[in-house]
Amino acid sequence: MSNLETKPMELRCGAAVDGERPAEAARVEVLTAREVPLGGPRAMTVRRTLPQRARTLIGAWCFADHYGPDDVSLTGGMDVAPHPHTGLQTVSWLFSGEIEHRDSLGSHAYVRPGELNLMTGGFGICHSEVSTPGTTTLHGVQLWVALPEEHRNAERDFQHYAPESVRIDGAEIRVFLGSLAGEVSPVRTFTPLIGAEILLQPRAAVTLAVDPCFEHGLLVDQGDVHLSHTPVGPAELGYVPPGSDALTLTNASDGLARTVLLGGTPFEEEIVMWWNFVGRSHQDIVEARSAWMEDAGGARFGEVKGYDGDRLPAPKLPNGALKPRGRVR
Repeated sequence: MSNLETKPMELRCGAAVDGERPAEAARVEVLTAREVPLGGPRAMTVRRTLPQRARTLIGAWCFADHYGPDDVSLTGGMDVAPHPHTGLQTVSWLFSGEIEHRDSLGSHAYVRPGELNLMTGGFGICHSEVSTPGTTTLHGVQLWVALPEEHRNAERDFQHYAPESVRIDGAEIRVFLGSLAGEVSPVRTFTPLIGAEILLQPRAAVTLAVDPCFEHGLLVDQGDVHLSHTPVGPAELGYVPPGSDALTLTNASDGLARTVLLGGTPFEEEIVMWWNFVGRSHQDIVEARSAWMEDAGGARFGEVKGYDGDRLPAPKLPNGALKPRGRVR
């Protein structure tokens, strides 16, 4: 399934038409991030809100890292050597800086503020990510989307999209996946999703019609933000379960607030996530790790050309079997 249809959320689940102000019935669960060092020759610290014990998935969104603003002169920036992925799509979105992307499909592209890079791993892909020499401040999010069973061995793919911004009620919105506020992204996905950056002017509030069949997560980058009257602090993620046909975002500060809205229909399949792999069983992970470690440049993951350095080795597997985890109800 893709989100190429016209008004895809409205057709699928009967969301309110843009412009209406539907009644709101949202309850919000606030998820806090944990700090995680990102591997590579120049490790940088990220704030991870997904996955965690309290919540593994929001729709098919299964991973959310939030980083920066980092002064590259102090941190060294990002240098992530070629590494593999299976069973997912990676979503790169920057607020500032620039990252050079190379993958085994042959893509050579740049991640820039306000521009989406989406890579489909499927059966296997590998890529590198390096901040460019001209980058002084690195700041953004790295997100993953789990592929459903029907498509989890999809072919490698890479898509780039620069969405236009739309202004509504003191908010500036860039929709990079799905549909919101009358904007529709043409980027292909395999489950119904929403992904959008929302900037809120000082003291502004906006009510957005959303699909009641979706669950949503609002990641706050900066600002004193309230989601449906619940405060969500910087680096926190406010979760709203299915059932709400509107979300109200309020900036209670005198400065600009920045958020990223994620959502989708509940992903009912159990997944196993380990390192950079998404599978369905411990054996899936074992096989993917073995292929990466034993067959450099092989058919499953291919080879990244143009990166100056070695590939990242996979860590050792845990002693016990990896257990599938699903959506927390």
